[in-house]
Amino acid sequence: MRTKGIVLLLILCASLVFSSSLLAAEPPRNEMLIADILTGKVGNPGNFNFWATWVGNDKGLQQLVIDPLWMADYVTGEMINVLAKENPIYNDDFTTMTVKLREGIYWNDGVPFTADDVVYTVELCMATPGFGYHTQFNQAIEKVYKTDDYTVVFELTQPNSRLHYQFLDRWGACRILPKHIFEQVDDVLSFQFNPPVGTGPYKLLDYDVAGYWFLYELREDWERTAVGQMYGKPAPKYVKFIHYGDASKKAMAMISHELDMADLTPESLEVVLSRNEYASGYYEDFPWAELLHPCVTGAAFNTLVPPFDNPEVRWALNLALDAKNLALTAYNGAVAFAPAYIPALLPYYEHYYERLLPYLEEYTLEVDGEEYKIFNSNLPFEMAEEAKSRGYNVPDTEEGIRIMFGYGWWKHSPDLAEKLLLKNGFTRGRDGKWLLPDGTPWKIEIVCLTAATNPSFKWAFAIANQWSAFGIDCEAIPTEIVESLTETGDYQVVGGQPAAEPFGAGIDLYRGLNVFHSKYWKPLGEKLVGHQTRWVNEEIDYFIDQMEQADYSDPKNIDLAIEVIKRLIDGQPGVSVASFPGFMGLDNYYWTNYPTGDNPYAVPWYHWPNLKFVLPFLQPTGRQ
Repeated sequence: MRTKGIVLLLILCASLVFSSSLLAAEPPRNEMLIADILTGKVGNPGNFNFWATWVGNDKGLQQLVIDPLWMADYVTGEMINVLAKENPIYNDDFTTMTVKLREGIYWNDGVPFTADDVVYTVELCMATPGFGYHTQFNQAIEKVYKTDDYTVVFELTQPNSRLHYQFLDRWGACRILPKHIFEQVDDVLSFQFNPPVGTGPYKLLDYDVAGYWFLYELREDWERTAVGQMYGKPAPKYVKFIHYGDASKKAMAMISHELDMADLTPESLEVVLSRNEYASGYYEDFPWAELLHPCVTGAAFNTLVPPFDNPEVRWALNLALDAKNLALTAYNGAVAFAPAYIPALLPYYEHYYERLLPYLEEYTLEVDGEEYKIFNSNLPFEMAEEAKSRGYNVPDTEEGIRIMFGYGWWKHSPDLAEKLLLKNGFTRGRDGKWLLPDGTPWKIEIVCLTAATNPSFKWAFAIANQWSAFGIDCEAIPTEIVESLTETGDYQVVGGQPAAEPFGAGIDLYRGLNVFHSKYWKPLGEKLVGHQTRWVNEEIDYFIDQMEQADYSDPKNIDLAIEVIKRLIDGQPGVSVASFPGFMGLDNYYWTNYPTGDNPYAVPWYHWPNLKFVLPFLQPTGRQ
């Protein structure tokens, strides 16, 4: 009887979780694209003001409703003109930037989009401490003004060839907000911006107050949007973003055709492919996932919190890890290693990793007067042999193997890690567990996203397991407020991104490196401006400043970036493991013509703001 009661209680709880999805009239399934919320259940579902704080930006807000001036596409290598009608125009010494805006664009409440919105967005950011881009704009912009309704001029405080990067979206940029809405608000930091008014092709129709789903409807005037002007009418009339739960729940939803696009684990994708004849991965065969992705993943240390403020401790924690087993545990071996705090991508292979490889192979650490070479450039070939032993097809050339698995990682060196810790006053207790220099037990908490398919979650648990085996009391802690914790520095280690994301196209790494400039440093407790590690090295400031004074296509940016990368490697502000391993599941039952490895016409990810440019190319299958 007690067992039956428990079962009934579990069923009731599960029904309560998803009952809210039944409260709204569900649109016809064959008119609706359904995608996963990659970052998980949204903790503040009614807040759409992502200029003020993290609001679960990938709940459809950045993909469907709000637009930037420009968008980067790492697949095509293009910079897409969105609200801007052309590329930025700089004067000869990079002290002014002129932006020409696209005409005929309207906010979804019928108000025309003009230069007034751009000027107001920038001025509001500059005038409001705590608002997004407040620090960056005040440091870079002297004045912003319009010369007509569709031309904006920025006068800069000093030469800067990349001011437009602040407005160039690829999962983060200063998007343009509606002046006529925000100018009526007394406190823009607490303003919920609900419903969101945007220039994108969709508008919010309904959402779950518990944060599990968000439903959007195509605007009747979709032709008055940038997407409509450039690519035509988006195919789905409705788009729903939903958090079903862990990978197994997402897999079951995709098998039953209730989820079209989702980030899965290797195991759950295998289940989907075996039980849904209409399903596919990014590739049809191993590695199935998109491995060459412009986001480096692993973990980030809070370098203002002891003992993570000590670079030798950070090195010890890296060397205590077995990269091969990390990859096998988290992603069944399908990863492209990225040890240099930049992603594994073809242009970065050519311009950076090829040049860095001799440096990495000769890289040494000195401990107690003895030098140790610590890089394993043979790791990609070890991974290839492991994959072959499991029956997978892998390239048979050195170039092909390096493209698939990267250029290597640090040797698993627990003995050297121990020497580094002992040198810095750490000891082991009688039980073999590590003690801090003050004699207290060393406990590490790795906070991470709750979505079990996300690298934040996957690497946090894999790393925690290995540090625990090394003798540290370590625990991975999924939380819905991870972004808030990193914003204020209230954490020790966070699973996710040890460095910022470059655009992924061309040679320029400025976007990924600029966040480490000391001018963006903030103490604990103050809202984050630079990278979440809060690590700075004043030597790199010079190289970043030099990049700002050179055109972003100038080859000398490669040399400047390599100097920054070498200092990142010395400092190890995180655990730079691999590019984002994207095990995407796609259901072709209702919709087809998704971007894939065999059809790479655009960024394939549904949580990226680029999704709006994919929707006009989706094709309905006609199935009911």
